[in-house]
Amino acid sequence: MATTLRLSPHLAEQRARAARYAPIVFVDENEPFRPEMVGYTVFHRNGPSLSFPRTIYVDPPTKFVIEYALWWDWDIGHLYELEHVWVYVNGKGEIIKVEASWHGGYHEMSWEGAIPLQDGHPVVYAEPGKHAMAPSPEWFLRRATETILSCTRLAGAGGVWENVLYGKPAVKSPRADRLVRTYLRRKAFMPTFRFTRAIPVTESMLMPWPHLERLIPARLKMWLRHLEHSLSEEELTLLAIAHRGASAYETENTLAAIRLAANMGADMVEMDVRLTADGVPVVIHDSNLQRLTGRGISIADLTAEELEKIDIGGGQRVPTLDEALTLCRDLAIGAYLELKEPGTAVPAALFVRQTDMTFYTIFSSFYPDLLVEVKRVLAHAYTSILFHEVDVDPLDLARQADANYVHPAWERAAPRPDFLLSRAWVERVHARDMGVITWHEERPNVVRALRHLGVDGICSNRPDVLMLAKSGLPLPSPRRNHGYRWV
Repeated sequence: MATTLRLSPHLAEQRARAARYAPIVFVDENEPFRPEMVGYTVFHRNGPSLSFPRTIYVDPPTKFVIEYALWWDWDIGHLYELEHVWVYVNGKGEIIKVEASWHGGYHEMSWEGAIPLQDGHPVVYAEPGKHAMAPSPEWFLRRATETILSCTRLAGAGGVWENVLYGKPAVKSPRADRLVRTYLRRKAFMPTFRFTRAIPVTESMLMPWPHLERLIPARLKMWLRHLEHSLSEEELTLLAIAHRGASAYETENTLAAIRLAANMGADMVEMDVRLTADGVPVVIHDSNLQRLTGRGISIADLTAEELEKIDIGGGQRVPTLDEALTLCRDLAIGAYLELKEPGTAVPAALFVRQTDMTFYTIFSSFYPDLLVEVKRVLAHAYTSILFHEVDVDPLDLARQADANYVHPAWERAAPRPDFLLSRAWVERVHARDMGVITWHEERPNVVRALRHLGVDGICSNRPDVLMLAKSGLPLPSPRRNHGYRWV
Protein backbone atom coordinates (compact mmCIF):
# COMPACT_ATOMS: atom_id res chain seq x y z
CA MET A 1 0.00 0.00 0.00
CA ALA A 2 1.73 3.18 -1.16
CA THR A 3 1.71 6.15 1.20
CA THR A 4 1.40 9.82 0.23
CA LEU A 5 2.81 11.34 3.41
CA ARG A 6 4.12 14.88 3.31
CA LEU A 7 7.05 14.83 5.73
CA SER A 8 9.34 17.52 7.07
CA PRO A 9 12.97 17.35 5.84
CA HIS A 10 13.99 15.74 9.14
CA LEU A 11 11.26 13.07 8.97
CA ALA A 12 11.92 12.50 5.27
CA GLU A 13 15.58 11.87 6.07
CA GLN A 14 14.55 9.53 8.88
CA ARG A 15 12.24 7.58 6.57
CA ALA A 16 15.01 7.27 3.99
CA ARG A 17 17.24 5.84 6.71
CA ALA A 18 14.49 3.41 7.69
CA ALA A 19 14.22 2.35 4.04
CA ARG A 20 17.99 1.81 3.88
CA TYR A 21 17.84 -0.90 6.57
CA ALA A 22 14.30 -2.18 6.00
CA PRO A 23 13.81 -5.97 5.99
CA ILE A 24 13.00 -8.21 3.05
CA VAL A 25 10.18 -10.58 4.02
CA PHE A 26 10.07 -14.01 2.40
CA VAL A 27 6.66 -15.74 2.42
CA ASP A 28 5.39 -19.21 1.57
CA GLU A 29 4.59 -19.64 -2.13
CA ASN A 30 0.92 -20.30 -1.20
CA GLU A 31 0.68 -17.39 1.25
CA PRO A 32 -2.46 -15.32 0.47
CA PHE A 33 -1.43 -12.18 2.38
CA ARG A 34 1.34 -9.59 2.52
CA PRO A 35 2.33 -6.73 4.82
CA GLU A 36 0.50 -3.58 3.71
CA MET A 37 2.03 -0.80 5.82
CA VAL A 38 5.07 -0.51 8.07
CA GLY A 39 5.43 1.89 10.95
CA TYR A 40 8.95 2.78 12.06
CA THR A 41 10.55 4.31 15.14
CA VAL A 42 14.26 5.27 15.40
CA PHE A 43 15.86 4.92 18.85
CA HIS A 44 19.06 6.82 19.64
CA ARG A 45 18.79 6.10 23.37
CA ASN A 46 17.13 3.52 25.59
CA GLY A 47 13.35 3.69 25.66
CA PRO A 48 10.08 1.74 25.59
CA SER A 49 8.67 0.50 22.32
CA LEU A 50 5.45 2.29 21.37
CA SER A 51 3.86 -0.80 19.82
CA PHE A 52 5.39 -3.83 21.57
CA PRO A 53 5.81 -4.68 25.28
CA ARG A 54 9.58 -4.29 25.56
CA THR A 55 12.34 -1.77 26.13
CA ILE A 56 14.82 -0.97 23.36
CA TYR A 57 18.44 -0.71 24.57
CA VAL A 58 20.92 1.33 22.52
CA ASP A 59 24.18 0.11 24.02
CA PRO A 60 27.64 0.51 22.40
CA PRO A 61 28.65 -0.33 19.76
CA THR A 62 25.05 0.29 18.66
CA LYS A 63 24.47 3.86 17.46
CA PHE A 64 20.75 3.56 16.75
CA VAL A 65 17.98 0.99 16.53
CA ILE A 66 15.15 1.04 14.00
CA GLU A 67 11.90 -0.64 15.01
CA TYR A 68 9.70 -1.79 12.12
CA ALA A 69 6.04 -2.56 12.93
CA LEU A 70 4.75 -4.58 9.97
CA TRP A 71 0.99 -4.30 9.55
CA TRP A 72 -0.83 -7.19 7.88
CA ASP A 73 -4.53 -6.71 7.19
CA TRP A 74 -4.95 -10.44 7.67
CA ASP A 75 -3.59 -13.33 9.64
CA ILE A 76 -5.10 -16.63 8.48
CA GLY A 77 -6.79 -16.93 11.87
CA HIS A 78 -8.14 -13.40 12.29
CA LEU A 79 -8.48 -9.85 11.04
CA TYR A 80 -5.17 -7.94 11.32
CA GLU A 81 -1.73 -8.72 12.61
CA LEU A 82 1.25 -6.65 13.68
CA GLU A 83 4.74 -8.16 13.58
CA HIS A 84 8.02 -6.47 14.46
CA VAL A 85 11.63 -6.36 13.32
CA TRP A 86 14.37 -4.48 15.19
CA VAL A 87 17.59 -3.57 13.35
CA TYR A 88 20.68 -2.50 15.34
CA VAL A 89 23.21 -0.33 13.48
CA ASN A 90 26.71 0.72 14.61
CA GLY A 91 28.65 3.93 13.99
CA LYS A 92 29.97 2.59 10.67
CA GLY A 93 26.45 2.10 9.37
CA GLU A 94 26.71 -1.70 9.67
CA ILE A 95 23.92 -3.96 10.84
CA ILE A 96 25.24 -5.72 13.94
CA LYS A 97 22.07 -7.36 15.28
CA VAL A 98 18.51 -8.08 14.17
CA GLU A 99 15.58 -9.17 16.34
CA ALA A 100 12.02 -10.05 15.38
CA SER A 101 8.67 -10.96 16.95
CA TRP A 102 7.58 -14.54 17.52
CA HIS A 103 4.09 -15.40 18.86
CA GLY A 104 3.98 -12.60 21.42
CA GLY A 105 7.70 -12.66 22.26
CA TYR A 106 10.84 -11.83 20.31
CA HIS A 107 14.20 -13.40 19.51
CA GLU A 108 17.49 -12.71 17.77
CA MET A 109 17.54 -13.29 14.00
CA SER A 110 20.74 -15.25 13.60
CA TRP A 111 21.17 -18.47 11.64
CA GLU A 112 24.31 -20.59 11.73
CA GLY A 113 26.16 -17.77 13.45
CA ALA A 114 25.30 -15.03 10.96
CA ILE A 115 22.59 -12.44 10.28
CA PRO A 116 20.81 -13.31 7.02
CA LEU A 117 21.25 -10.33 4.67
CA GLN A 118 20.45 -9.58 1.04
CA ASP A 119 21.84 -6.45 -0.64
CA GLY A 120 22.45 -5.00 2.80
CA HIS A 121 18.90 -5.61 4.02
CA PRO A 122 17.94 -8.07 6.77
CA VAL A 123 16.18 -11.19 5.50
CA VAL A 124 13.28 -12.53 7.55
CA TYR A 125 10.89 -15.41 6.91
CA ALA A 126 7.20 -15.11 7.79
CA GLU A 127 5.42 -18.17 9.13
CA PRO A 128 2.75 -19.29 6.64
CA GLY A 129 -0.56 -17.66 7.52
CA LYS A 130 0.58 -16.54 10.99
CA HIS A 131 3.56 -14.33 10.03
CA ALA A 132 5.75 -14.88 13.10
CA MET A 133 9.32 -14.04 12.05
CA ALA A 134 12.27 -16.44 11.78
CA PRO A 135 15.81 -16.28 10.37
CA SER A 136 15.36 -19.57 8.51
CA PRO A 137 12.47 -21.71 7.21
CA GLU A 138 13.85 -24.50 9.41
CA TRP A 139 12.16 -22.86 12.38
CA PHE A 140 8.73 -23.41 10.84
CA LEU A 141 9.35 -27.07 10.03
CA ARG A 142 9.71 -27.70 13.78
CA ARG A 143 6.11 -26.57 14.29
CA ALA A 144 4.65 -27.65 10.98
CA THR A 145 1.68 -29.44 12.57
CA GLU A 146 0.52 -26.29 14.38
CA THR A 147 1.08 -24.14 11.30
CA ILE A 148 -0.89 -26.47 9.02
CA LEU A 149 -3.79 -26.54 11.50
CA SER A 150 -3.78 -22.74 11.61
CA CYS A 151 -3.88 -22.45 7.83
CA THR A 152 -6.57 -25.09 7.31
CA ARG A 153 -8.96 -26.14 10.06
CA LEU A 154 -8.49 -23.01 12.20
CA ALA A 155 -8.73 -20.50 9.34
CA GLY A 156 -10.79 -17.58 10.63
CA ALA A 157 -11.33 -19.11 14.07
CA GLY A 158 -10.13 -15.99 15.90
CA GLY A 159 -12.53 -13.61 14.12
CA VAL A 160 -11.49 -10.03 14.84
CA TRP A 161 -8.33 -10.17 16.91
CA GLU A 162 -8.11 -8.58 20.33
CA ASN A 163 -4.39 -8.13 20.69
CA VAL A 164 -3.44 -7.70 24.33
CA LEU A 165 -0.07 -6.36 23.23
CA TYR A 166 -1.48 -2.99 22.30
CA GLY A 167 -5.13 -3.09 23.18
CA LYS A 168 -6.91 -2.78 19.83
CA PRO A 169 -9.52 -2.85 18.41
CA ALA A 170 -12.97 -1.88 19.63
CA VAL A 171 -14.75 -3.41 16.62
CA LYS A 172 -15.03 -7.02 17.76
CA SER A 173 -18.52 -8.54 17.90
CA PRO A 174 -20.16 -11.88 17.03
CA ARG A 175 -21.28 -10.35 13.72
CA ALA A 176 -17.82 -9.05 12.86
CA ASP A 177 -16.32 -12.41 13.81
CA ARG A 178 -18.76 -14.21 11.54
CA LEU A 179 -17.90 -11.97 8.58
CA VAL A 180 -14.19 -12.49 9.15
CA ARG A 181 -14.58 -16.24 9.64
CA THR A 182 -16.45 -16.54 6.35
CA TYR A 183 -13.81 -14.57 4.46
CA LEU A 184 -10.83 -16.39 5.93
CA ARG A 185 -12.23 -19.88 5.45
CA ARG A 186 -12.16 -19.10 1.76
CA LYS A 187 -8.48 -18.21 2.14
CA ALA A 188 -7.51 -21.47 3.87
CA PHE A 189 -4.46 -23.04 2.24
CA MET A 190 -1.91 -25.79 2.62
CA PRO A 191 1.57 -24.36 3.30
CA THR A 192 4.39 -25.67 1.12
CA PHE A 193 7.15 -24.36 3.42
CA ARG A 194 8.89 -23.17 0.27
CA PHE A 195 9.61 -19.46 0.70
CA THR A 196 10.02 -18.37 -2.88
CA ARG A 197 8.30 -14.96 -2.75
CA ALA A 198 10.29 -11.95 -1.54
CA ILE A 199 8.46 -8.83 -0.33
CA PRO A 200 10.88 -5.94 0.24
CA VAL A 201 9.72 -3.26 2.67
CA THR A 202 9.95 -0.24 0.40
CA GLU A 203 10.04 3.44 1.30
CA SER A 204 6.48 3.89 0.00
CA MET A 205 5.25 1.40 2.65
CA LEU A 206 6.97 3.22 5.52
CA MET A 207 5.48 5.79 7.87
CA PRO A 208 6.23 6.96 11.42
CA TRP A 209 4.59 4.61 13.93
CA PRO A 210 2.17 7.25 15.36
CA HIS A 211 0.78 7.77 11.85
CA LEU A 212 0.20 4.03 11.34
CA GLU A 213 -1.37 3.75 14.80
CA ARG A 214 -3.90 6.44 13.88
CA LEU A 215 -4.78 4.60 10.66
CA ILE A 216 -5.50 1.23 12.29
CA PRO A 217 -9.09 1.78 13.56
CA ALA A 218 -10.24 3.15 10.21
CA ARG A 219 -8.49 0.32 8.39
CA LEU A 220 -10.33 -2.29 10.44
CA LYS A 221 -13.70 -0.61 9.98
CA MET A 222 -13.06 -0.34 6.24
CA TRP A 223 -12.53 -4.11 5.98
CA LEU A 224 -15.64 -4.89 8.02
CA ARG A 225 -17.75 -2.55 5.85
CA HIS A 226 -16.36 -4.25 2.77
CA LEU A 227 -17.22 -7.72 4.08
CA GLU A 228 -20.70 -6.60 5.16
CA HIS A 229 -21.46 -5.40 1.65
CA SER A 230 -19.74 -8.17 -0.29
CA LEU A 231 -21.04 -11.22 1.62
CA SER A 232 -24.70 -12.22 1.55
CA GLU A 233 -26.47 -13.69 4.58
CA GLU A 234 -26.65 -17.05 2.83
CA GLU A 235 -22.87 -17.10 2.44
CA LEU A 236 -22.04 -16.50 6.09
CA THR A 237 -20.59 -19.43 7.98
CA LEU A 238 -22.65 -21.10 10.70
CA LEU A 239 -21.04 -22.17 13.97
CA ALA A 240 -21.58 -25.93 14.03
CA ILE A 241 -21.58 -26.87 17.73
CA ALA A 242 -21.53 -30.54 18.74
CA HIS A 243 -23.97 -30.85 21.67
CA ARG A 244 -22.14 -32.73 24.46
CA GLY A 245 -19.80 -33.83 21.69
CA ALA A 246 -21.03 -36.11 18.92
CA SER A 247 -23.43 -37.51 21.50
CA ALA A 248 -25.65 -39.36 19.03
CA TYR A 249 -22.71 -41.69 18.39
CA GLU A 250 -20.56 -41.64 21.54
CA THR A 251 -21.30 -41.34 25.25
CA GLU A 252 -22.09 -37.69 25.88
CA ASN A 253 -19.54 -35.26 27.31
CA THR A 254 -16.65 -37.73 26.97
CA LEU A 255 -13.26 -37.42 25.32
CA ALA A 256 -14.44 -39.91 22.68
CA ALA A 257 -17.44 -37.68 21.87
CA ILE A 258 -15.12 -34.67 21.55
CA ARG A 259 -12.75 -36.54 19.22
CA LEU A 260 -15.58 -37.65 16.98
CA ALA A 261 -17.06 -34.15 16.86
CA ALA A 262 -13.72 -32.77 15.71
CA ASN A 263 -13.39 -35.57 13.18
CA MET A 264 -16.83 -34.69 11.80
CA GLY A 265 -15.74 -31.09 11.25
CA ALA A 266 -17.63 -29.34 14.07
CA ASP A 267 -16.42 -25.85 14.94
CA MET A 268 -17.07 -26.19 18.66
CA VAL A 269 -18.12 -28.78 21.21
CA GLU A 270 -20.73 -27.98 23.86
CA MET A 271 -19.79 -29.27 27.32
CA ASP A 272 -21.48 -29.02 30.71
CA VAL A 273 -19.39 -28.02 33.74
CA ARG A 274 -19.98 -29.08 37.36
CA LEU A 275 -17.79 -29.32 40.45
CA THR A 276 -16.74 -32.43 42.37
CA ALA A 277 -16.64 -32.65 46.17
CA ASP A 278 -13.03 -31.43 46.12
CA GLY A 279 -13.81 -28.49 43.81
CA VAL A 280 -12.49 -29.89 40.52
CA PRO A 281 -14.46 -28.78 37.44
CA VAL A 282 -15.62 -31.82 35.45
CA VAL A 283 -17.62 -32.27 32.25
CA ILE A 284 -21.04 -33.81 32.93
CA HIS A 285 -24.62 -32.66 32.35
CA ASP A 286 -26.62 -34.21 35.21
CA SER A 287 -26.04 -33.53 38.88
CA ASN A 288 -25.84 -37.29 39.51
CA LEU A 289 -24.94 -40.53 37.71
CA GLN A 290 -28.44 -42.07 37.64
CA ARG A 291 -29.12 -41.67 33.91
CA LEU A 292 -25.65 -42.72 32.77
CA THR A 293 -24.92 -45.57 35.20
CA GLY A 294 -28.13 -46.39 37.05
CA ARG A 295 -26.49 -45.25 40.28
CA GLY A 296 -27.95 -42.12 41.86
CA ILE A 297 -24.64 -40.84 43.22
CA SER A 298 -24.32 -37.06 43.31
CA ILE A 299 -21.33 -35.52 41.52
CA ALA A 300 -20.96 -33.13 44.44
CA ASP A 301 -20.44 -36.11 46.79
CA LEU A 302 -17.56 -37.62 44.79
CA THR A 303 -13.96 -36.47 44.60
CA ALA A 304 -12.40 -36.17 41.17
CA GLU A 305 -10.33 -39.27 41.88
CA GLU A 306 -13.43 -41.28 42.84
CA LEU A 307 -15.35 -40.07 39.79
CA GLU A 308 -12.48 -40.93 37.48
CA LYS A 309 -12.84 -44.64 38.32
CA ILE A 310 -16.50 -44.91 37.24
CA ASP A 311 -17.40 -46.26 33.79
CA ILE A 312 -20.25 -44.15 32.37
CA GLY A 313 -20.71 -46.20 29.21
CA GLY A 314 -18.57 -47.79 26.51
CA GLY A 315 -15.52 -47.77 28.75
CA GLN A 316 -15.68 -43.98 28.99
CA ARG A 317 -15.40 -41.85 32.14
CA VAL A 318 -16.25 -38.31 33.17
CA PRO A 319 -13.34 -36.09 32.07
CA THR A 320 -12.03 -33.15 34.02
CA LEU A 321 -12.48 -29.78 32.34
CA ASP A 322 -8.71 -29.50 32.07
CA GLU A 323 -8.54 -32.78 30.11
CA ALA A 324 -11.42 -31.79 27.85
CA LEU A 325 -10.03 -28.32 27.07
CA THR A 326 -6.55 -29.69 26.42
CA LEU A 327 -8.02 -32.18 23.95
CA CYS A 328 -10.05 -29.41 22.26
CA ARG A 329 -6.89 -27.35 21.89
CA ASP A 330 -4.94 -30.28 20.45
CA LEU A 331 -7.78 -31.14 18.03
CA ALA A 332 -8.28 -27.50 17.00
CA ILE A 333 -11.94 -27.39 18.03
CA GLY A 334 -13.58 -24.63 20.08
CA ALA A 335 -15.42 -25.05 23.38
CA TYR A 336 -18.97 -23.94 24.24
CA LEU A 337 -19.04 -24.35 28.02
CA GLU A 338 -22.33 -24.39 29.91
CA LEU A 339 -21.78 -23.49 33.56
CA LYS A 340 -24.37 -25.64 35.34
CA GLU A 341 -24.04 -24.42 38.90
CA PRO A 342 -22.63 -21.70 41.17
CA GLY A 343 -18.91 -21.91 41.77
CA THR A 344 -18.02 -23.06 38.25
CA ALA A 345 -17.31 -19.67 36.65
CA VAL A 346 -13.92 -18.79 38.10
CA PRO A 347 -12.26 -22.25 37.88
CA ALA A 348 -13.62 -22.74 34.36
CA ALA A 349 -12.27 -19.35 33.27
CA LEU A 350 -8.87 -20.11 34.82
CA PHE A 351 -8.62 -23.45 33.01
CA VAL A 352 -9.60 -21.82 29.72
CA ARG A 353 -6.82 -19.27 30.18
CA GLN A 354 -4.35 -21.95 31.27
CA THR A 355 -5.01 -24.02 28.13
CA ASP A 356 -4.80 -20.97 25.79
CA MET A 357 -8.41 -21.45 24.73
CA THR A 358 -9.69 -17.96 25.57
CA PHE A 359 -10.32 -16.89 21.98
CA TYR A 360 -11.83 -20.27 21.04
CA THR A 361 -14.31 -20.57 23.93
CA ILE A 362 -17.82 -19.28 24.59
CA PHE A 363 -19.11 -19.52 28.17
CA SER A 364 -22.87 -20.08 28.51
CA SER A 365 -25.25 -20.34 31.44
CA PHE A 366 -28.83 -19.83 32.60
CA TYR A 367 -27.31 -17.80 35.48
CA PRO A 368 -26.38 -14.22 34.45
CA ASP A 369 -24.16 -13.75 37.52
CA LEU A 370 -21.90 -16.63 36.45
CA LEU A 371 -21.25 -14.96 33.09
CA VAL A 372 -20.41 -11.70 34.85
CA GLU A 373 -17.95 -13.65 37.03
CA VAL A 374 -16.27 -15.09 33.93
CA LYS A 375 -15.56 -11.62 32.55
CA ARG A 376 -14.01 -10.54 35.82
CA VAL A 377 -11.37 -13.20 35.20
CA LEU A 378 -11.26 -13.07 31.38
CA ALA A 379 -12.23 -9.59 30.22
CA HIS A 380 -12.15 -10.60 26.53
CA ALA A 381 -14.16 -13.81 26.95
CA TYR A 382 -17.30 -14.35 24.88
CA THR A 383 -20.41 -15.31 26.86
CA SER A 384 -23.89 -16.57 25.97
CA ILE A 385 -27.03 -16.23 28.12
CA LEU A 386 -29.42 -19.21 28.06
CA PHE A 387 -33.16 -18.84 28.72
CA HIS A 388 -36.32 -20.94 28.42
CA GLU A 389 -38.98 -18.22 28.43
CA VAL A 390 -40.41 -17.37 25.02
CA ASP A 391 -41.64 -13.90 25.98
CA VAL A 392 -38.43 -12.70 27.68
CA ASP A 393 -36.64 -9.65 26.25
CA PRO A 394 -33.31 -11.12 25.06
CA LEU A 395 -31.60 -7.75 24.92
CA ASP A 396 -32.48 -6.91 28.51
CA LEU A 397 -31.32 -10.33 29.66
CA ALA A 398 -28.07 -10.02 27.73
CA ARG A 399 -27.47 -6.59 29.22
CA GLN A 400 -27.82 -8.00 32.74
CA ALA A 401 -25.31 -10.73 31.95
CA ASP A 402 -22.99 -8.58 29.80
CA ALA A 403 -23.39 -11.39 27.24
CA ASN A 404 -22.23 -11.48 23.61
CA TYR A 405 -24.75 -14.10 22.50
CA VAL A 406 -28.34 -14.91 23.39
CA HIS A 407 -29.38 -18.57 23.39
CA PRO A 408 -33.13 -19.26 23.35
CA ALA A 409 -33.53 -22.81 24.71
CA TRP A 410 -36.89 -23.32 23.01
CA GLU A 411 -36.55 -26.88 21.79
CA ARG A 412 -39.45 -27.99 24.01
CA ALA A 413 -41.59 -24.85 23.66
CA ALA A 414 -42.84 -25.70 20.16
CA PRO A 415 -42.63 -28.57 17.65
CA ARG A 416 -39.90 -26.58 15.89
CA PRO A 417 -37.79 -23.73 17.31
CA ASP A 418 -37.89 -21.90 13.98
CA PHE A 419 -41.67 -21.53 14.45
CA LEU A 420 -40.95 -19.30 17.45
CA LEU A 421 -37.97 -17.38 16.10
CA SER A 422 -38.38 -14.76 13.41
CA ARG A 423 -35.95 -12.92 11.19
CA ALA A 424 -36.99 -9.66 12.87
CA TRP A 425 -36.17 -11.17 16.31
CA VAL A 426 -32.73 -12.24 15.10
CA GLU A 427 -32.05 -8.93 13.36
CA ARG A 428 -32.96 -7.04 16.53
CA VAL A 429 -30.28 -8.99 18.40
CA HIS A 430 -27.76 -8.47 15.60
CA ALA A 431 -28.44 -4.74 15.63
CA ARG A 432 -27.01 -4.68 19.18
CA ASP A 433 -23.81 -6.43 18.00
CA MET A 434 -24.80 -9.74 19.58
CA GLY A 435 -25.22 -13.22 18.12
CA VAL A 436 -27.90 -15.92 18.35
CA ILE A 437 -27.25 -19.59 19.14
CA THR A 438 -29.91 -22.32 19.35
CA TRP A 439 -30.03 -25.99 20.32
CA HIS A 440 -30.23 -28.88 19.92
CA GLU A 441 -31.39 -29.75 16.44
CA GLU A 442 -31.04 -32.96 14.45
CA ARG A 443 -33.61 -32.34 11.67
CA PRO A 444 -31.98 -31.13 8.43
CA ASN A 445 -34.99 -29.10 7.32
CA VAL A 446 -35.10 -27.30 10.68
CA VAL A 447 -31.35 -26.66 10.57
CA ARG A 448 -31.78 -25.07 7.15
CA ALA A 449 -34.74 -23.01 8.39
CA LEU A 450 -32.75 -21.72 11.38
CA ARG A 451 -29.86 -20.85 9.12
CA HIS A 452 -32.26 -18.97 6.83
CA LEU A 453 -33.46 -16.94 9.83
CA GLY A 454 -29.87 -15.78 10.36
CA VAL A 455 -28.86 -17.55 13.57
CA ASP A 456 -25.12 -17.58 14.16
CA GLY A 457 -24.73 -21.07 15.63
CA ILE A 458 -26.64 -24.31 16.15
CA CYS A 459 -25.94 -27.10 18.62
CA SER A 460 -26.67 -30.67 17.60
CA ASN A 461 -26.14 -34.19 18.93
CA ARG A 462 -25.33 -35.02 15.32
CA PRO A 463 -22.76 -32.52 14.05
CA ASP A 464 -22.71 -34.46 10.77
CA VAL A 465 -26.26 -33.18 10.19
CA LEU A 466 -25.09 -29.59 10.68
CA MET A 467 -22.27 -30.08 8.21
CA LEU A 468 -24.31 -31.90 5.57
CA ALA A 469 -27.46 -29.81 5.92
CA LYS A 470 -25.38 -26.83 4.81
CA SER A 471 -24.10 -28.71 1.77
CA GLY A 472 -27.32 -30.43 0.72
CA LEU A 473 -25.64 -33.84 0.64
CA PRO A 474 -27.45 -37.04 1.73
CA LEU A 475 -27.52 -37.59 5.49
CA PRO A 476 -26.26 -40.68 7.34
CA SER A 477 -28.68 -42.71 9.45
CA PRO A 478 -28.75 -41.75 13.16
CA ARG A 479 -27.62 -45.15 14.41
CA ARG A 480 -25.04 -45.39 17.18
CA ASN A 481 -21.69 -46.40 15.79
CA HIS A 482 -18.56 -46.27 17.92
CA GLY A 483 -16.42 -46.97 14.89
CA TYR A 484 -17.72 -43.94 12.95
CA ARG A 485 -15.08 -42.14 10.92
CA TRP A 486 -15.64 -38.85 9.13
CA VAL A 487 -13.59 -38.35 5.98
